[in-house]
Amino acid sequence: MAAKTALTIITFAALILVPQVAPMLENYKSLEPRNILAVLDFPMHRQAAEETNPIAMEELRARRLQAMAPKSLIDPAHTLDHFYESLLEGGVTRILHYGDSPTTGDLITADARAMLQKEFGDAGAGFVLIARPWAWYNHRGVDMDASNWKIDVAGIAELKDGMHGLGAVSFIGSPGAVAHWNLKDGSHDTVEIAYLAQPDGGAFSLEAEGRDLGTVETRAAQKAPGYAPFEIPGGSKQFTLRVTRGTVRLYGADFRKAGKGVVYSGLGVNGANVTLLSKSLNERHWTAVLHHYEPDLVIVNYGTNESGFPEFVDSTWGNEMKEVVRRLHAALPGIPVLLMSPMDRGELKENGEIDTIPTMPRLVNIEARVARETGAAFFNTFEAMGGQGTMGRWYSAEPRLVGADYIHPMPAGAKVVGELLYTAFRDGYKAYKLRQSNNRAGLETGQKTIDSQKQ
Repeated sequence: MAAKTALTIITFAALILVPQVAPMLENYKSLEPRNILAVLDFPMHRQAAEETNPIAMEELRARRLQAMAPKSLIDPAHTLDHFYESLLEGGVTRILHYGDSPTTGDLITADARAMLQKEFGDAGAGFVLIARPWAWYNHRGVDMDASNWKIDVAGIAELKDGMHGLGAVSFIGSPGAVAHWNLKDGSHDTVEIAYLAQPDGGAFSLEAEGRDLGTVETRAAQKAPGYAPFEIPGGSKQFTLRVTRGTVRLYGADFRKAGKGVVYSGLGVNGANVTLLSKSLNERHWTAVLHHYEPDLVIVNYGTNESGFPEFVDSTWGNEMKEVVRRLHAALPGIPVLLMSPMDRGELKENGEIDTIPTMPRLVNIEARVARETGAAFFNTFEAMGGQGTMGRWYSAEPRLVGADYIHPMPAGAKVVGELLYTAFRDGYKAYKLRQSNNRAGLETGQKTIDSQKQ
């Protein structure tokens, strides 16, 4: 073995040295002997500190953040940072999602809720209405049954005071009116019943697993939002509310857990349009309600129903949405508002193909402009799900992702949109954390520079 090693070294030396002394082999020089030490030492060029360009570094960071930014979630002013900060702090993050029929059925919202709670923690089911105003009203994880209630929905309400609580629906009941909720998860710690306190208010009681939790009087000197919190006995899943005296006007039940995590309340009204929030709700009452629930993010998700009325879209819709954002910003200073565009809406053409209705791209562009002008964030659902002609492709898919009206998603289609929204939030959150890290690094670098200049 030693002989082989020696022979190898001699051969290598010969290949290097012989061309140095034999002119005919000059073209075969592979290494100058005087450079051998340099090769072994391999000096590295050390960049002088003064050559580091902080402006270039900031541009590099900015390009990296831009590359990471979710493409369908537009938030150039970083208005969602409050929401991301809440997630990062690890307390309770509250999301209110206003919408139309898909939100009514907890489609999209249920999937986004499940994914956010899986990653950041489950702080409870959130807000649920007293009863089903529509047969398809749903909140995943909560079974409901109720009877003997008069239901008044904002926008088409008989009551004209606009005081319809968080969910934009009032439930008026007298003795004999009852509501049942059956939760699949028995680990909730509190439930809060929202009602209207009023001069002629009656009373209601609440039970958990047949155990009386208490009775609430809703009588008050003047009309105002009222809230009755109850502690839940451990493991309770079944809850019953009964009107015990007079007439009460109730809004919903808010189920919460004691730990950290996300509470994502879907607030859907069937057939709703943007004027539900811009006109139908009493602004003073709604402001007080929003203050009570302390959201970290409010999502406004309308447009599908309006898209069937081109003149309204082109002349009025944008101003109504601006009014919604104004109301929310006035009620909740510093809390981000996310305008979430409608999904694609298809129609059957004369040639038998299903294509996007002409109004929809215009409406989405108007909403994007409103977001820019009002300082709201914007999620382009229409483009995220595929843009023009998506509902035609979804209708032909196996399994089918949209119903025969080319408007309402099937559960599988709703899950796609829920995942798109969640992914946009997740990517935005990661970009926020990177931005915060870069800001801290920049501050540290700046401080070191100041310190070195003082020395």
